[in-house]
This record gives sequence, C-alpha cells and structure tokens, in this order.
Amino acid sequence: MNIIAHIRSPFTEKFGIPRQSGLTGLQSQIVFEPPYRVADAFRGLEGYSHIWILWQFSEAIRQDWSPTVRPPRLGGNTRMGVFATRSPFRPNPIGLSSVRLEKIELHTPDGPILHVSGADLMDGTPIYDIKPYLAYTDAHPEALGGFALQQKEGLLEVEFPDACRAAVPEHLQAGLVEILSQDPRPQYQNDPTRVYTMSFGGMEVSFTVEGTILRVCGVK
Repeated sequence: MNIIAHIRSPFTEKFGIPRQSGLTGLQSQIVFEPPYRVADAFRGLEGYSHIWILWQFSEAIRQDWSPTVRPPRLGGNTRMGVFATRSPFRPNPIGLSSVRLEKIELHTPDGPILHVSGADLMDGTPIYDIKPYLAYTDAHPEALGGFALQQKEGLLEVEFPDACRAAVPEHLQAGLVEILSQDPRPQYQNDPTRVYTMSFGGMEVSFTVEGTILRVCGVK
C-alpha cells in the first residue's frame, strides 16, 4: 500500500487526541505526496460535505498482536476482543475517520490541500486513501453501540481564565475547548490534585480536573 498524504494537525503527541473523530472545532489539512498532487484526482470532490480518511496508526505499529485489548471506555481494566473495539493495537494498524471537508485548495506550493474539521489524527499521520462519505449508505441511525454506549460520556465544564485564553491563538480556541470538555485523561485516572499537560498547536496546556470541572491552569 502506498502512503498518498500526511495530515497537519494541532496534535504533536498522542495524549489529548480525541477518542473519535467529529469535533468540528478542530481544523486540519491533508497534504499529498508529490505523485498524487494531480488536480484531476480531486475532480468532483467539491460536491461532498464529508469524507472518509483511511490512515496508519503510525505510532502503534507492533510486530505481534493480541486478540484482546483494554478499551479506555471501560476504565482500562476490562479486556474485550480487538475486533469489538477501535483500539490502535490491531493486526494491521489501519484507522478510519469520518471528517467534514471544509475547503479544497488545488493550487498551493504543496499541491492540492484538503482543509478538514473533526480529524482525530496526530500531526504527520500517514494517509492511505480518501473516499467520499455517502449518507444514504454510510449512516445507520438505528445501529447498536455495544459496550461503547454502556457508559454515558458526559462533557466537562471548562474553566478557561482570560490570562490563559489570551495565550491561545483565536483560531485554535474552539478546538481546544472541545478537546478539554471531553476529558482527555485516561478514564482510570481521577486525582483532582494532579496537573496534566497536553501538547496542542505548538503549546503546552496544563489543567486539573475535579468532579465535572476542568480548570486550565497554564498555557505556554
């Protein structure tokens, strides 16, 4: 399989990356490798609002595999079959994400660039393919959610002091608040005194969580 592109995203490390795609405040760009910088390859793509990205879990490649994994949704203590999860530790390290296609730039110094929102990929992640999302066949509102819906994932209230917010570029603020509200901590950690640090958009964001309140305590 050939890598056709890489993504540019605010995430330079795994901690803090959303567990699923779809956060509309997160803006990323898909930049193609030279052999695929052909405008004709994107003809008609402008007619779609969403696309599928097939990509590589490049930071989770292993020589062997395990038939069971510990999903974060279950606190990291319960094992489930790997094919019943979206764990990155799979027989083949392939990821699948549905994102919104915001804009297509065909003529840039880096060739055609796709501007997308909602990607859950680390900066530099290799991409294998792009496919259009078709609601009439890809959307299944009646689908069952298995153990992933057994525990409701409530949102945290984010307290973002003005002094900290001023250190974050305006175009990154909405995405950062979305990420923090979904609680980026491992679900088995619940120490209200612990200060967590997350890399985002070239910044180090520090925060604490007590109950349902996440407090940003530093940005540098």
